[in-house]
Amino acid sequence: MKRIIVSILLSCIMGFETGVAYAVNYSPDELINVTVYEKINPSIVFIEAVKGDEVSTGTGIIVGTNGEILTSSHVIEEGSNIEVKMSNGTSHKAKIIYKPKDKSDLMLIKIKNKTTPVRLGDSSSLKVGQKVLAIGNPFGFSGTLTTGIISRIDYVKNKIQTDAAINPGSSGGPIVNADGEVIGISQSIYNPDNNRSNIGIGFAIPVNDVKNLLSAYGKIR
Repeated sequence: MKRIIVSILLSCIMGFETGVAYAVNYSPDELINVTVYEKINPSIVFIEAVKGDEVSTGTGIIVGTNGEILTSSHVIEEGSNIEVKMSNGTSHKAKIIYKPKDKSDLMLIKIKNKTTPVRLGDSSSLKVGQKVLAIGNPFGFSGTLTTGIISRIDYVKNKIQTDAAINPGSSGGPIVNADGEVIGISQSIYNPDNNRSNIGIGFAIPVNDVKNLLSAYGKIR
């Protein structure tokens, strides 16, 4: 009788272990999503800025080791009391340290904390159809991942178009390639019905514009 009970228990344990092993047997595409997200999400932040009686929200990416963060100008411009929330739940006050003279919709802020920066890619060699991932804080849902492709490259307006879902609160967040490199910064969506929701047409600023900004600032290590 004891042997039967032990045999049943061993079978249950082995079955459970087999089930767990099967559960983490991701497809190649799923593995890319999981790996990229786990790699880059700790360097993505949630940003809030007070604008009059309202609070503007957006996303930022850590670009330096001493608390330097890049975000969209329209998220914090003319705002006050800028607060940055890290992926680990901690909050920090931030100040604006650099605003470019052009109208690139990019801005640098800084917190008093050691940080791990993202890896910047190269937007000069992007192809329509290329897989991309977007991470942001749409409607305040922090650390949200969406996936899609590069739908179009607007060389005249210097914008990357994607069908990866971008919504209010995602501005300033990264568009990432399958290698976990940032290739663009989420900026806006096209919504002709003014319902403030995503219909699969979003736009990002090419990451090479970010590199130019960082080069002009020149104080990031």
